[in-house]
Amino acid sequence: MRSIFNQSDEGGIRVVPHFIFLVLGVILLTCLPSSGQGDTKLQSTEDLLQIDNGVLKLGIDRDKGASITRVSWAGYPKNSVNSADPGRLIQQSYYAGRGLERIAEGQHKAWSPWVWNPIQGGGVGSWARVTKFEKIDDNNTLFGVTVPKLWDMKNEEAEAVMSQWTGFEKGMPNVAVVRCEFVAKRANDDRWGPAVGRHQELPALYFTRNFSQFRSYLGEGQWRDESQTPGPPWGRTKPPLQSMACFNEDGQGIAVFSPCATEPWNFGPHGEGQSDDPAAGACVHFAPIATFELGPKSKLRYRYWMVVGTQEKIAARLDELRDKYSEERIELTNP
Repeated sequence: MRSIFNQSDEGGIRVVPHFIFLVLGVILLTCLPSSGQGDTKLQSTEDLLQIDNGVLKLGIDRDKGASITRVSWAGYPKNSVNSADPGRLIQQSYYAGRGLERIAEGQHKAWSPWVWNPIQGGGVGSWARVTKFEKIDDNNTLFGVTVPKLWDMKNEEAEAVMSQWTGFEKGMPNVAVVRCEFVAKRANDDRWGPAVGRHQELPALYFTRNFSQFRSYLGEGQWRDESQTPGPPWGRTKPPLQSMACFNEDGQGIAVFSPCATEPWNFGPHGEGQSDDPAAGACVHFAPIATFELGPKSKLRYRYWMVVGTQEKIAARLDELRDKYSEERIELTNP
């Protein structure tokens, strides 16, 4: 297994039961109010850190858990990321332990019982707290440290820390590389219990509704169209090379290469129309999926890549990335 942390460059999802895919989709897309914060908010230099190499622009937002809230590029200068609520964004999200009924403590009835589910953006209408928020590596990397929220409660911080490094892949100006680290800090004897195998999103990604044409990459410039009616529930498909993209009607797109994914991915549109508004309720979603156990003291590290541009340019980069990183795997310890 290749180490991913000895290099300077660098979230319904369950094993069982299947119906939780539907429940989580409803959570993320229909139950939380929109923040009402579109591009005007995202352009605030106080709350948003950005890096721009002339081809690709990336941003993370202090007020949104230091999640990725901006991806734009020369061929699509608008913001492509949907940030309507804490369940959207491009962010870390994990699942562990047994499902608990905690309604008497304030747990939302729509998400009860619910497992231990720390979300980088936040939970039930509340945004997560950021403890570090800065540019590093000569201002070429965005770095944030977040205390996530548990999804099912309005304002309950998870006993965990998420760190994230977002930068540009060397020699590939239209490629972002994102390095994620998650550290659980639960008590060993807490009520969620020991490690249980769960489906995990690596990561969860939400884009504006106009990026509604999904394709899995097959290698050597070949693609497979993926069709899904508006959800939830999400569709599921297994990209053979751990690479999938969503395109707009003008042929611009965003692809994700997640070599650690081992299961069929979640994907699909939500709502109707072709909105390009980052604060709109309608959006598109996909998430690479892997199954593994997270215990009370687990430590997790992994990387993924985002590629932007036309189908041809994306395909060429995905071939390069696969040649370099196809053997990369997650680093997980469960002490």
